[in-house]
Amino acid sequence: MAIMITDECINCGACEPECPNTAIYEGGVEWTWGGGTELNEVDFGDGTVVSGKAPQAPVSNEFYYIVSDKCTECMGFHEEPQCAAVCPVDCCVPDPEHVEEEDTLLAKKAWLHAEA
Repeated sequence: MAIMITDECINCGACEPECPNTAIYEGGVEWTWGGGTELNEVDFGDGTVVSGKAPQAPVSNEFYYIVSDKCTECMGFHEEPQCAAVCPVDCCVPDPEHVEEEDTLLAKKAWLHAEA
């Protein structure tokens, strides 16, 4: 499953530089699919194609947040999610809304980083 940041976040920013997928953003900051990945564009399979550089609306305006579609729980990079490992208040927790198996997370990593 993806990781989420709870409203207990103190906005310290320790998690952001630890994410190998650049899936963590400061509250109120727009994000992109391409930031920190190899994605030039994203095809959603329904005819919608989005540029990897196109700004996306922030998930939260108050706290740091994780884009669940970019989160791989650090699978293929580290033994544990690095955001959770460095969080001083333990607010980086599994997101029950985005449960994914290890194979799915590894496939997402491969997709994000253009691994064949």
